[in-house]
Amino acid sequence: MGPDRTAPFRAPPDGEPTPRAEVVIDLAAVRHNITLLSSLAAESGAATMAVVKADAYGHGLLPVARAALSAGATWLGTCDLASAFELRENGISARLFSWLDLPNADYIRAITEDIDLSVSSLEELLIIAGAAHSSGLIARVHLKIDTGLWRNGCHPEQWPELTRAAATQPAVEVVAIWSHLACADETDRSATDVQAERFEDAYRVARAAGLEPARHIANSAATLTRLDLHFDLVRVGIAAYGLDPLVRKSTADLQPAMTFRSSVVLTKRIPPGESVSYGSTWTAQQETTLALVPVGYADGIPRSLSGRMAVWIDGRLKQVVGRICMDQLVVDCGDDQPRPGTEVILFGSTRGAPTARDWANMAGTIDYEIVTGMYRPRVHRRHINNLPLPPHNSSRGVLKTDTPSVAWRADLPRPPSDRSPS
Repeated sequence: MGPDRTAPFRAPPDGEPTPRAEVVIDLAAVRHNITLLSSLAAESGAATMAVVKADAYGHGLLPVARAALSAGATWLGTCDLASAFELRENGISARLFSWLDLPNADYIRAITEDIDLSVSSLEELLIIAGAAHSSGLIARVHLKIDTGLWRNGCHPEQWPELTRAAATQPAVEVVAIWSHLACADETDRSATDVQAERFEDAYRVARAAGLEPARHIANSAATLTRLDLHFDLVRVGIAAYGLDPLVRKSTADLQPAMTFRSSVVLTKRIPPGESVSYGSTWTAQQETTLALVPVGYADGIPRSLSGRMAVWIDGRLKQVVGRICMDQLVVDCGDDQPRPGTEVILFGSTRGAPTARDWANMAGTIDYEIVTGMYRPRVHRRHINNLPLPPHNSSRGVLKTDTPSVAWRADLPRPPSDRSPS
């Protein structure tokens, strides 16, 4: 059963000022989503990686990472090493995977801190192998094959050479091969089927080179719809935050974790014929009450939603009128007169309120962009329904072909671990 979506958010304690713009992150929703997704993966025998890149899609790296690990994820995906280092610095000892960094990244530190690395080219393999040699440790790598997204990943023509080179590198352990799907969110499965076939071909080449890697290709959409592509590990991103990854709404009980809220600061009655905000693009047809809300495009609201979006005030949808400004917007409340301080929900999980996907549909984008864009200097972020840190547990995410700890060179002593529990 998911979190209660009808209860209002608790106001800050007495004496604390109310933020003018705030995102509230419900960690109970994150845990609910991860439990659902990891249970689905487990039915296929797969482990679960919670993708926490881009500051956990704008939800907060550390609180989300801890919530995900407490709910069934055994891996965390960070994309960049800076985020992986931050997790290690804050006591997260789970298996970490980073896949997109510059050639001069601090790979020695990454290997020393037991972070799995992605390799998409022979050049990248040699750089990481050199760092492993310098550190005296064995680097754990995942070889990425481009199966049709044509972004990162090894070109299929160069894949045999890469797998042979990786198999003969003494400073490198190939943990897995992986790829990323381009169209798993769509109802037409043909593009995904082509990528799946190419991925299987790449696996056969890797085995022929002498490797015995695990495999992972499933993103959030494929985790929900393509159990045949779960393999050894699924990588759940947007679905972990309760946003539906499918073009056609899925039946999964995902619970949105982010609510964007503000408050009314002023109300006023205006007569018919008066126009509102810059450019006078909206004119009152009858006497009405306007409510001023102190958030604008500097706080993440697309200006393109001017005159198109609604907000949730006192249990009702109210239309935003006139142009959205840098710091404020105006709401037509009709004959209702909300008091200053009344909560305004701009999007979130409250039943009946606008959602991040509503914004995305109106703005011609995706809800990924909406939520990741909410981490801004003027927008306060608050996490609710946090849990105490779990007791000490040094285990890491283990794949079928994996070992649970960093591989150390046999000719060097293993240094003692001083990491705190995740």
